[in-house]
Amino acid sequence: MDLSDFLAHARRGDVIAKGSDAMAFVHATAQDALRITAELNARYHPPDEVRDLLSLLTGRPVDDSVTLFPPFHCEFGKNLVLGRDVFINQGCRFQDTGGITIGEGTLVGHGTTIATLDHAVDPARRADLLPAPVVIGRSVWIGAAVTIVPGVTIGDGAIVGAGAVVTRDVPADTVVAGVPARTIRPTGFETPAP
Repeated sequence: MDLSDFLAHARRGDVIAKGSDAMAFVHATAQDALRITAELNARYHPPDEVRDLLSLLTGRPVDDSVTLFPPFHCEFGKNLVLGRDVFINQGCRFQDTGGITIGEGTLVGHGTTIATLDHAVDPARRADLLPAPVVIGRSVWIGAAVTIVPGVTIGDGAIVGAGAVVTRDVPADTVVAGVPARTIRPTGFETPAP
């Protein structure tokens, strides 16, 4: 299995079964991601070097407008897409095997966790992984210590309050908060179309 085969597998939401070629690919790719993030987190790097390491991690160019403050942890890397002007604060943990897309102008608060894999409910298949992508729109503000679970889409211009656990889709231009996150109110602004 190569990267394009795996990404197609994950996009379809196909099970990543214990002992399968897909699982072996996940584990091998994780070693690369762990090596790159260890380098990223081990010492100071100026912003251009941070972006270079992010490009190496994701396997695609990261725009010069992207800012990330380490430490940062990511267990796969190759299914992470960052838009222009994205800011990621310290201590974030991204499980991107199932796919994470972050739209331009989005701010991710420190200590945020984004998960994209579930495990099978059947105890006999518990080690199987079920990929479900997380898509975060443009100009979103994710507060500190937010958890976003697999399969969630957060609409353009939304605000997620600090400490929230996002378990379902968030409409555009809406403020959500709490555990689980619930709609609080509209932001009062309409995010312009790209």
